[in-house]
Amino acid sequence: MNDTAAATEHLDVVIVGAGLSGIGAAYRLQTRHPHRSYAILEARDTLGGTWDLFRYPGIRSDSDMFTLGYPFKPWRAARSIADGPSILEYVRETAHENGIDRHIRFGSRVIGADWSSEQAHWRLTIAHQGEDGPELSVLTCNFLYSCAGYYDYDQPHAPEFRGREDFAGVVVHPQFWPQDLDYRDKRVVVIGSGATAVTLVPAMADTAAHVTMLQRTPTWISAVPGRDKQADKIRKYLPAALAHKVVRVKNILFNIGFYQYCRRRPESARKLLTGLTTRILKDEKLVAEHFTPSYDPWDQRLCAAPDADFFKAMRKGKAEVVTDRIERFVPEGVRLVSGRVLPADVIVTATGLRLLAFGGIAPSVDGTPVTLSDQFVWQGAMLTGVPNFAICVGYTNASWTLRADLTSRLVCKVLDHIDKTGCAAVVPEPTGKLDQRPLLDLASGYILRSIADFPRQGDRHPWRVRQNYLLDTLITWRTDLGKTLRPLHRTAARQPA
Repeated sequence: MNDTAAATEHLDVVIVGAGLSGIGAAYRLQTRHPHRSYAILEARDTLGGTWDLFRYPGIRSDSDMFTLGYPFKPWRAARSIADGPSILEYVRETAHENGIDRHIRFGSRVIGADWSSEQAHWRLTIAHQGEDGPELSVLTCNFLYSCAGYYDYDQPHAPEFRGREDFAGVVVHPQFWPQDLDYRDKRVVVIGSGATAVTLVPAMADTAAHVTMLQRTPTWISAVPGRDKQADKIRKYLPAALAHKVVRVKNILFNIGFYQYCRRRPESARKLLTGLTTRILKDEKLVAEHFTPSYDPWDQRLCAAPDADFFKAMRKGKAEVVTDRIERFVPEGVRLVSGRVLPADVIVTATGLRLLAFGGIAPSVDGTPVTLSDQFVWQGAMLTGVPNFAICVGYTNASWTLRADLTSRLVCKVLDHIDKTGCAAVVPEPTGKLDQRPLLDLASGYILRSIADFPRQGDRHPWRVRQNYLLDTLITWRTDLGKTLRPLHRTAARQPA
């Protein structure tokens, strides 16, 4: 497709990303606005996003599927903490059942997005991989909605380790897991203590000779049921759709309640978590050394261990946790600052992801790049200074999809508002000065490394990005869009030349 031909195509809405969020956004859009034309641009050659990209052992959700799943499609599988392949199949099924897959354009990476004030539309430059190399095309749209998340899926956080070239074994990163990696009866060291590491350790422990999780500081890890027994009872007696709603509400209330408990009574939450972990491991010293951080629960995202699998692997002697710092890699493994050497045949650098704003889309307005860090986020969805542009950012303290779905419904409301007012576009504008706060208010390392490059949140509604689904639901629908969305009118023909 050449640039001249592609430039004639115009769509009402373009969604970027065909993962869990993008498929959900398309469902809301075509249900609420069936007359609008749209496409989903997906850089990869398949849908599923995170759940297709990551293939490391044991990959699973860290939230229950009654809230991570879509509110409009009941989760029917037995386990509420689901494995990656099951989630991927759920997303694919949703796309196929609703005809959304017919709107996906695979191998289409947005490398340029410029808003034209004169034409009142977005001009998108899209890169494709052709038979003879990269090809570019252009299309325009009235509204651009980024559902690509905020992680860099091409480049993980990969710190340099001294002596890496001396290590005689294999070094892998979970983001690029080699499917032919043989770790049977091998000694494995997993560097990191986030959700990925906590997933990998028990998954690899059944096959490996021994697995060691190496962390710099202690980590909060909470054992949670892998199967929701209350949900099983509810689903036994109620129709699937109604049962899904009931269990979803139950879990939302519980998760919000537990988060508020941790934030308001941190000392009590610390005692609860350490007590539960001690009951499983039966070793107070071990819990104090490795699972009692200096920070409070939910200062960083709390890691979940379904059915206590992580701790059970430790009790069986198949896994251990070491809290120390790395001095360097050596031929036989990892030498620590304490002098101890952890023997390894395989080292997994589960050192986390890098943040990347909106899938790498760098918007510009009339040819001038937008400095994202100078902008504020309205309703957790749109940016100041950028017309007809929305972003999908999930919760940090609950299931991503809760906010993602709320944002998609809000985008539909904004489109309604544009229709009713007769304007061509809207852009959020605050009244009065806003105090700046980070968009993601967590102390996790992966956030602190890159959050300065992101837009800010303010100190009051609708510029505050709350972490409370119930409050967001109530306030979002009562918000008068006309008070904070400035209308923009077209100064040229509707369709691009």
